[in-house]
Amino acid sequence: MELLWRVSAALFAAIGLASTSLAQDDHAIQDRVVPCATCHGKQGHSQADEYFPSIAGKPAGYLQQQMFNFRDGRRRHTIMQRMFAYLSDDYLLAMAQYYASQPMAVAEPRTIGSEQTLAQGRAIVERGDPSRGVPACQGCHGESLTGAQPSIPGLVGLPVEYLQAQLGAWRSGVRKARDPDCMAEIATKLSDAELQAATAWIASRPTLASYRPSERAPDPLPLRCGGVQ
Repeated sequence: MELLWRVSAALFAAIGLASTSLAQDDHAIQDRVVPCATCHGKQGHSQADEYFPSIAGKPAGYLQQQMFNFRDGRRRHTIMQRMFAYLSDDYLLAMAQYYASQPMAVAEPRTIGSEQTLAQGRAIVERGDPSRGVPACQGCHGESLTGAQPSIPGLVGLPVEYLQAQLGAWRSGVRKARDPDCMAEIATKLSDAELQAATAWIASRPTLASYRPSERAPDPLPLRCGGVQ
């Protein structure tokens, strides 16, 4: 409750400061993102804990789409939903563009699980399982898993706990995207062991300061995805 109060107070203060001008100047955008830093860190480099992901350097289209999803009820999180409930598309786009312009956060890789688990995870990430209609993670998110413009997020640098929570939310229907919801389709085809192995492998990958999303997504994508515009 204390965190919710602090974030809500920062949000309303920021809206009051920034709403006087929607011009894309440094002062206006810095005012807008004040509440975001409470959880996601300065410049979008999270230092809080495993459930507050770093958002710096992710494609602007992806970030804006996730704000829409929270605002419109496709993703559920009390703080995020309250933050975006009354913000316009243009307001959210400006915030997304700000974070997309920041350098990606550098994260130390974490080795979790046995060699067998990591080998299983690597196979899913690099090859998928065509016999079950499970595409390789790299097929959309890129060979280095840094994402692609305009709307595919990078996966490197995200904690294993966060990755597992998001895939679990897709499997249960708590998290949704615009139809066709490709990630929900993939998550429901993965067993618990496969989900844990894939996320463990991703978390074991380094995040370098030079990493950036690819300039464009693969064409065609392995699956039709409504959340990718």
